[in-house]
Amino acid sequence: MPAERTPRSLIVSFYGAFGRGEDAGSGRVPVAALIRLLGAVGVDAPAVRSAVSRLKRRGLLVPVRHEGEAAYALSPSARTLLDDGDRRIYRREAPAGPGDWLLAVFSVPEPERQKRHLLRSRLARLGFGQAAPGVWIAPAHVAEETRHTLRRLELAPYVDLFRGAHEGFTPTPEAVARWWDLPATAKLHEAFLDAHEPVLARWSARPAAERAAERAAERAAERAAGPDAYRDYLLALDTWRHLPYADPGLPAEVLPPGWPGARAAAVFAALDDRLRAPASRFVHATLHTP
Repeated sequence: MPAERTPRSLIVSFYGAFGRGEDAGSGRVPVAALIRLLGAVGVDAPAVRSAVSRLKRRGLLVPVRHEGEAAYALSPSARTLLDDGDRRIYRREAPAGPGDWLLAVFSVPEPERQKRHLLRSRLARLGFGQAAPGVWIAPAHVAEETRHTLRRLELAPYVDLFRGAHEGFTPTPEAVARWWDLPATAKLHEAFLDAHEPVLARWSARPAAERAAERAAERAAERAAGPDAYRDYLLALDTWRHLPYADPGLPAEVLPPGWPGARAAAVFAALDDRLRAPASRFVHATLHTP
């Protein structure tokens, strides 16, 4: 099991996929339904309750009432975080070429050094590599998300952002290998492929008549495919959503030959296309079943 696949991570992935739209109605998910839905991916009731309590303490979930039941919804700040994540997790366009980079240069006064650590950790989470002390670099397409994140965390006054080409004496692929831990990131992609490429192959091999029935939303097909689609989709999403931050979409021209990132992205995109709709219908039915 991947290190990130904890009950807390699975709950965040669940709310990200199903807790903001029509599946959850007003966004309120009853605790009893959440326990049933997380049970489908192997999380027991005590673990769900414990993880929900931790997410509540962190300000990501807020308690609400839903038709007389105890329920939880996303806090406004959690919705913002998930909305930001959507742009990265579901991005389908190809990365830009190697000539456009974003530099973040920061300086934090010594009396506020705790913000220095926050800045470093936040830039790393956004997928930046460290080019030099106080100088971090990322593909330019993360500029909007970076600006939004730094403003939200009130860190913008300490940072200057620049866009431009790499004109150093070291070839750009060599510099990129110094700025990012590419072997570690490649292993993350390979682990995703090992776990979820066979899942995609299994779904792709289903009989054409069965797939046509599901597209027509026939009840028998819904009952047969819904729980499996939900389980496979949520597990894939929970693994995948971390990868676009470890690998922020580095240009293919600066990556080692045989880089597995594009293949991993294609597998997740295919699973998203294939499984998200039946998974959503299953969640909707579960949430509306007494």
